[in-house]
Amino acid sequence: MATTAPSPAAAGASGGATPPPAARDDRVGRRPLVATLLSRPEVGSVLGAVVIFALFLVVAPVFRNPASQGTVLYTSSTIGIMAVSVALLMIGGEFDLSAGVAVTTSGLTASMTAYQLGLNVWVGVFIALVVSVGIGAFNGWLLMRTGLPSFIITLGTFFMLTGLNLGVTRLVADGVSTQNISDMEGFASAKAVFASTISVGGVNIQITVFWWLLMVAVSTWFLLRTRAGNWVFAVGGDPKASRAVGVPVRKTKIGLFMFVGFTAWFLGMHTLFNFNVVQSGQGIGNEFLYIIAAVVGGCLMTGGYGSTIGAAVGAFIFGMTVNGIVYAAWNPDWFRLFLGVMLLLATIVNLVVKTQAEKR
Repeated sequence: MATTAPSPAAAGASGGATPPPAARDDRVGRRPLVATLLSRPEVGSVLGAVVIFALFLVVAPVFRNPASQGTVLYTSSTIGIMAVSVALLMIGGEFDLSAGVAVTTSGLTASMTAYQLGLNVWVGVFIALVVSVGIGAFNGWLLMRTGLPSFIITLGTFFMLTGLNLGVTRLVADGVSTQNISDMEGFASAKAVFASTISVGGVNIQITVFWWLLMVAVSTWFLLRTRAGNWVFAVGGDPKASRAVGVPVRKTKIGLFMFVGFTAWFLGMHTLFNFNVVQSGQGIGNEFLYIIAAVVGGCLMTGGYGSTIGAAVGAFIFGMTVNGIVYAAWNPDWFRLFLGVMLLLATIVNLVVKTQAEKR
């Protein structure tokens, strides 16, 4: 006669033990949506951008004009292009205080080389690229060679470049700015690449906006989808542990400084071809704007945490604020105060958000 297995109830009644429920593996469990959102470095900056955008929509009618938004985007891009590389460098645990004057060095090099030697403008552009990336490589090499803080090394580079920019310009160009190169061979094509304007829906948008968005997209993919991107987080979090598990700390950090040099070159070329000349005293203090954009966007000062999307949002906040104050007819004397308050609040908010996300 066929027999049937006893039911769970019967087994329990007869004293049989029921099998324990399967243990849940937390490694494959889904995180709550709120925890996932809070874990993103840029969440605080996005909320801040929404608030500032809404504020200027209300208090400054001119801000609602599409042309005004084009101006906001352009201002944001001139900070955002550098904020991309500075954010990556900060995630890697380092700073570059020479980033602002390095932009000017790039523009001066391209202009004076082409003008003084009577070369095609593109030759000057290429030489400036080599010089800018070389400055970044020098900063990274000296950092790894000496073990000194990047703050000290790049502060020294800042002063050297500031002196060179002024001294060489006076010596070569006999003034504090370069000569106008708008009539030189290659200028028109270079301007089309670095400083042209594109009409979108009847609104003129500077090409730097599109280059900026492309850099943000590529750097985000690099940071989140490549092995080298993981190395950036690793060397920023713990360089010694990273080196112990085979991460090329030296190459990673030098490469990050070289990328800062590359973006400095790009922005320097925009400055040159947008205005035809470069002033030797430009760029001083802009390095702090790049750092502020990165910090507002979620980068921690201690390294190992942040995103380039957040840095882009931080640059957009800067662009909205600079132009929004003008559109609202507010006193611009208070702008620096706003920057300082924004930096402190962003640092505190980012720290709180990160701490809460780690608890969930």
